[in-house]
Amino acid sequence: MKITVFSVLGLDCPAEEKLIRNKFKNISGITNLEFNFIRQELMVTHDLSDVQIILSAIKDIGMEASVKNSGASKQIKKKPTFAYKSWGLVAIAGLMALGAEVYAYFSQNEKSILVIFLSIGAIILVGKPTFKKGWLALRSFTLNINFLMMIAITGAAIIGEWPEAAMVTVLFALAELIERYSLDKARHAIEGLMEIAPNEALVKNGNEWKLTPVIEITQGDIIKVKPGERIPIDGILMSGNSSINQAPITGESIPVEKNIDDIVYAGTINEHGSFEFKVTTSVNNTMLAKIIHSVEEAQAVKAPTQRFVDQFSKYYTPLMVITAICIAIIPSLFFGQPLSIWLPKALVLLVIACPCALVISTPVTVVSGLAAGARQGLLIKGSTYLENGHKLRVIALDKTGTITQGKPLVTNIISLNGVKEETILKIAASLDILSEHPVAHAIVTHYQQKYSGDILEIKQFSAIPGHGVVGYIDNKIYYVGNHRLAEKNKVCSKEIELQLEHLEQEGKTTVIISTDQQVIGIIAVADAIKNTSAQAIKELHQLGIKTVMITGDNSLTANSIANLVGIDEVYANMLPENKLATIDKLIDQYQFVGMVGDGINDAPALAKANIGFAMGSEGTDIALETADVALMENSLIKLPTFIKISRKTSNILIQNISFAIIVKIIFFALAIFGKATLWMAVFADMGASLVVVFNGLRLLKSR
Repeated sequence: MKITVFSVLGLDCPAEEKLIRNKFKNISGITNLEFNFIRQELMVTHDLSDVQIILSAIKDIGMEASVKNSGASKQIKKKPTFAYKSWGLVAIAGLMALGAEVYAYFSQNEKSILVIFLSIGAIILVGKPTFKKGWLALRSFTLNINFLMMIAITGAAIIGEWPEAAMVTVLFALAELIERYSLDKARHAIEGLMEIAPNEALVKNGNEWKLTPVIEITQGDIIKVKPGERIPIDGILMSGNSSINQAPITGESIPVEKNIDDIVYAGTINEHGSFEFKVTTSVNNTMLAKIIHSVEEAQAVKAPTQRFVDQFSKYYTPLMVITAICIAIIPSLFFGQPLSIWLPKALVLLVIACPCALVISTPVTVVSGLAAGARQGLLIKGSTYLENGHKLRVIALDKTGTITQGKPLVTNIISLNGVKEETILKIAASLDILSEHPVAHAIVTHYQQKYSGDILEIKQFSAIPGHGVVGYIDNKIYYVGNHRLAEKNKVCSKEIELQLEHLEQEGKTTVIISTDQQVIGIIAVADAIKNTSAQAIKELHQLGIKTVMITGDNSLTANSIANLVGIDEVYANMLPENKLATIDKLIDQYQFVGMVGDGINDAPALAKANIGFAMGSEGTDIALETADVALMENSLIKLPTFIKISRKTSNILIQNISFAIIVKIIFFALAIFGKATLWMAVFADMGASLVVVFNGLRLLKSR
């Protein structure tokens, strides 16, 4: 099976979806169709040798399509939504329909030549697309808004309600124009992300600098960036320094100082000095590209509310159409009632039968929420996580690299059993240089800065997950690890425990260097707390979220950090499997749990949590891949931002669905009692669609 994505011009709502589904149901080889109204895309799962069959089928129903990103036919050129011709025609038709309505009201003659002339003129000017789509729907036995509108307009004309027919046509055409515009705003929210990185860059070519298209840049190229320019691709600073505005990627409002060996991201803005950097990735694998790709994937997956609405609409529309037919026929056939009384009521019900407001509100709201999150440094990988975030009651947090900087510094070195400080550091650095743990990196850096000596040759090195590392130096075994490892090797003593306790009470992490017989030294490191952690925890508490620390560090250090930032509960000395078990326990207790981490050992817990959060800019690849939401600023302050956006999204979804259903119920009742006219029903139906769309777009302004 193959999957091909098509760009389909005019794929705006379920009306077009139904047409395409009915057209494709008789084409063998097509197994699945996925529609994305916001991006105007159709994803087809098939085993066809030639996709021209699909393109021809779409053309047969009056729509234009092309294979997405396919060479010659790259993208269909989209016609401008606000074309002057379209608006001019609607304005003229509106004046004609209004003239017919006014003249009929004052003359009390809806069938006068002038009224009919003005009405037919208005219908001809703007009704062609409705009748064309309605006829296509009729041919394919599809119940959609265009078919229902065609029947309503034709029915109104047949019974002599010419002003009604004209006003309905004009209002529907006007609403379609405005609705397309509002959907375009949601589309542009995502497309705007794609445009923030430049298309060209100054690339070093020998001794010269050459302006080169970004798509031709390869890993290892040297790029120069001048003040005020946007960075074209991800890389590492090679020379110079500057202040970088990273708001487009991380949402940080304050520029970040960048020096040699610091990472720079595509789309961010160089505020001051010139610098050169080495490219570290391809244009399709930058942090910006990952954000765009994840948001595109997220909006393509239907959220729970959208799946519910789709199922509801599947039964709602046919039921309403059957009800309308019954209202038109039964009173006349069985009770001798005049058809002229009940047919208009039935026509009004046909208009009410369209679930456009209900269906379109969900994707617009969700995409707006995803875009709002991306703008504020939240990479949300699925609409489900955005919608369900408001259910979170407790959030578990790793300590190192999450609450703290993750860049500890050596603070104490204690020599034992006659071994020199330099020797202790040298042994620890020689083993830890093979480890990726932040504490290990701190020890190696401290040794290199203080002694500038060579490291020792290590044989039979291995990592002991959750404990430390082990290896042979000059045929003698050495261990570098935590208190648990020393206990396991039975080399701990009361004196050592007292020293460990003293250091840990100060919030320091301890590392024990030992042989298989004795401890030869203790190294203490301290990890600074991020300046946003305490504020983030405070805001989470204000939102009613309980906070829990789950860390592999010892309980004294963990509790010390927890007290400083205000964490509610602490689980210390946690191995990866313990973290996983703790998340299970929290889910049993609170039902909906979030987990924040940045390391490999956090990946199982991130996967198990209902929503996993990873530190985006500095987290490990496996944590980023496993997590459902990436915090691009590498700061916990983005957690309450996510909760607020999720809650606002949920509230707007409830508002939109409730509003759409209430409008339907009200006009159903008005239609039955003969108090609603056709144009009022169209105004209400399309007006409701516009209200819910613009209500969803409010999320784009979320702060």
